[in-house]
Amino acid sequence: MNAEPEPMRPPLMQIGDIHTYYGKSHVLYGVSLEVGRGEVVGLLGRNGVGKSTTLKAIMGLVRPSQGTVLFEGQSVTHMQSDKLARLGIAYVPEDRRIFRLLTVTENLRTGLDRHGVTDSRKKELLEKIQHYFPVLAERRNQAGGTLSGGEQQMLAIARAMMLEPKIILLDEPTEGLMPRMVSQVRQIVDVLHGEGVAILLVEQNVPLTLEVSQRIYLMEKGTIKHHALASELRVTDAVIHQYLGV
Repeated sequence: MNAEPEPMRPPLMQIGDIHTYYGKSHVLYGVSLEVGRGEVVGLLGRNGVGKSTTLKAIMGLVRPSQGTVLFEGQSVTHMQSDKLARLGIAYVPEDRRIFRLLTVTENLRTGLDRHGVTDSRKKELLEKIQHYFPVLAERRNQAGGTLSGGEQQMLAIARAMMLEPKIILLDEPTEGLMPRMVSQVRQIVDVLHGEGVAILLVEQNVPLTLEVSQRIYLMEKGTIKHHALASELRVTDAVIHQYLGV
């Protein structure tokens, strides 16, 4: 007898027909996308088209006026950000928002102060982060505000990893970084992917996004205009030039 086929699992996250406003300004016009378990998905577009707003709408920082956000098949639309984090959704904003006066270790520990995390597990997570980010281990007693831009970005992502998320919403991780630091961001994304963490990546660096992503959404004027496998796109493609002007 043939075995029954396993039922298809739903995507980890689905965003359906999201509309948002800033005051009276209509910003997102029916944005729909999805991210599979352990998948890296890139969201590309020119500045001001609504990419960061999409992440904020997912995290409840901007209230969608219409549409749904599903996580593991359940609606989390309008759920508060702290509850989303407990479900396994981490968010690294463009401005990083590290605690500048706290040390590196103290910043990391803010991601550990949650119910059910034993002292031994906290120690394991800190050791894992120090393994993946040795520079943070070296700077562990240094104030977050004294780190370089690239080191602050590492710290922001490492702090998100302390939550043991199922997905990270990563907003412009290479913004303001020197070219030599961009390769470190690439390595960080590879680490997350290797850990089985899904990523929704908003980024202006097109070559990097095409390299690390499995699928790409292209956005224009608050809507998704194109969707393709990253392997099907090149920086020189007409569709990339149309929506990003590169």
